[in-house]
Amino acid sequence: MTGTNDRIRTTHIGSLPRPPALLELLTARQEGEDVDEEEWDATVDEATRGVVERQAEVGLDSINNGEQSRVSFNWYVADRLSGIEGKREQELWADLQEFPDYAEETFKTDVIDLSMHPVVTGPVEYTGHEEAEAELAAFEAALEAVDADIEETFVTAASPSIVTATHADDYYDDYDEFLFAAAEAMAEEYELVADTGATIQIDAPELLTAGHTAAFADAPLEEVKDVTRLHVEALNEALSNVPAEQIRLHTCWGSYEGPHHLDTDLVEMLPEIYEADISGLSVEQANPRHQHEYRAFAEQPLPDGWTLIPGVVDVKTNIIDHPETIADRLERVAEAVDDSTPLVAAPDCGFDTQADIGMVDPEIAWAKLEALVEGAAIATERRS
Repeated sequence: MTGTNDRIRTTHIGSLPRPPALLELLTARQEGEDVDEEEWDATVDEATRGVVERQAEVGLDSINNGEQSRVSFNWYVADRLSGIEGKREQELWADLQEFPDYAEETFKTDVIDLSMHPVVTGPVEYTGHEEAEAELAAFEAALEAVDADIEETFVTAASPSIVTATHADDYYDDYDEFLFAAAEAMAEEYELVADTGATIQIDAPELLTAGHTAAFADAPLEEVKDVTRLHVEALNEALSNVPAEQIRLHTCWGSYEGPHHLDTDLVEMLPEIYEADISGLSVEQANPRHQHEYRAFAEQPLPDGWTLIPGVVDVKTNIIDHPETIADRLERVAEAVDDSTPLVAAPDCGFDTQADIGMVDPEIAWAKLEALVEGAAIATERRS
């Protein structure tokens, strides 16, 4: 992810609202029903063209395919990896366990149930070449059809450790073995995307969310850091054949409207994240629990040559962030980082990371992106 200092550019974090017709087909596929392949391809193509066109109209500088064909930012890999069969209920995150009535009402839809994790029952290997190539081809066709002046494109991919964090393991005896098997498998997807010339966005919320999962909620901070170091090591191994300048990483505290009172502090985790072989970092800054953490970048400066992609638009409420507020958030971050650090403005997370669990109305999501572009322009003008 390249940035420049002449103006603050704009992007988003991957998932964009899916149309009703596509949600119906995703639901049918999730339930194991037969879906007509021609209808599926045509619906995905139309949805992809639609989000590419909307992004161009909004004026975003770096765009993607909106993850239209994926059921979620992480569980799409169940269709691209071998050894995954069935589902099993998992514990809620620790912060949600304190408020079970709220959690029960919030995290299930007709399309997906976040409490039910796919189960690994055999060796994890990458088998998704055909599906990945079809997704990339649909994106390329949409770009050609819209014929807009797009500065940059990106494609999202799940990190090895979000695969292991959100898939129950019934096969591997050792967590490290499971993690590095996932890394070896996902490396094939990363290299496939890299060959297209697009920027790869690695989605790795687990680098920050480990602290409030049930397994680590009561663990010492150093133990949480240890697991993050391991996850970064696995990611670097998976990215070993991809140039760092082609990689940006998104991490967050989980894109859900929950209490978040057990979240780790950004300033504590940045040194571990900085070991990743990347050149762009996306992290939440509009989340009400974490708006103060722009100070973390002053205490723990970004590595030389990195671009910072601060989240300056909230994705959990239907309030359209005022462009002046967005500019204020950008200015705070700009004052905390070195003057040579390029900024690219973005929302905190995706707007529809799990199909049909988007907390923001689809049209309001697009209005928020319009406000993002306006806010970045205001912040640029203030800095000139």
